[in-house]
Amino acid sequence: MKENIAEGEIQLSKIIAGVMNWGVWGADLNTTSMAALIDSCLELGVSTFDHADIYGGYTTEEAFGKAFKASGVQREKIELISKFGIVYPTDNSKVKAYNTTSEYIIQQVEQSLKNLQCDYLDVLLLHRPSPIMDARQIADTVDHLKESGKIKAFGVSNFTATQMELLSRHTPLCTNQVEASLLHLDPYLDGTFDCCQKLNIHPLIWSPLAGAILFTTSNKSSFLEQRDRILTVCNTYGWTLDQAAYLFLLHHPFRLFPITGSSKLNRIKLAVDCLNQSISNDQFFELWSASTGVKVP
Repeated sequence: MKENIAEGEIQLSKIIAGVMNWGVWGADLNTTSMAALIDSCLELGVSTFDHADIYGGYTTEEAFGKAFKASGVQREKIELISKFGIVYPTDNSKVKAYNTTSEYIIQQVEQSLKNLQCDYLDVLLLHRPSPIMDARQIADTVDHLKESGKIKAFGVSNFTATQMELLSRHTPLCTNQVEASLLHLDPYLDGTFDCCQKLNIHPLIWSPLAGAILFTTSNKSSFLEQRDRILTVCNTYGWTLDQAAYLFLLHHPFRLFPITGSSKLNRIKLAVDCLNQSISNDQFFELWSASTGVKVP
């Protein structure tokens, strides 16, 4: 169930549990329920958990840390990802901003480790690129964190191809966590996935179900037509919408790692079950054309 995300780097589970909605931004699970969900994920082979310092307004990592301790699961049985760089307004700052200074990176990693009740992060990601980031300073800080054993690997999130190439000149990247789905095809076309192949790093995919938009009601005729086209393909092959969404992503030959956004075990299990299925190239392009509304050129 685990595979390398980059040459010589750590292994992550092929399906990753995103915990953003486990806390107050979503299900607001208590410690007992969250500990049980951690155990259940492991039983499914989902051993990697995706965090960010800001989730739950800086509260979800701490909630997970308490649940992880209560679960009794050994640290080496799981992989922890966390992200830094987005700064929400505080008493000392009136505007949402990005911070990629060395002092801030070290501060946030230390806080994440404290909240998660662990000694190291398997993967640290820069949450979003800052227009004023200093690639050399980030690289030096990453080297320090690796040497001190605080992180095992470093990557980015929401980076363009050129931004990936810039940072990779100064420090090895293990992944780029980006949005991709049946409703968001940009990484296939804008060079993001191409650059990942060039750097030999496998992308992590957030919002693989398009933020559940596929299942919501909408009065927008263009979206309803798009979903109807996708549903027609699904009905042809006996897929549910979420199965189609995962199978579409998993068909990429360079291997994408979807991150589930649900706190419900049955939804996580559905994603895992899709690992044992596959679609053909023709079926992939049927879904692609259904999404775009046109045949490929």
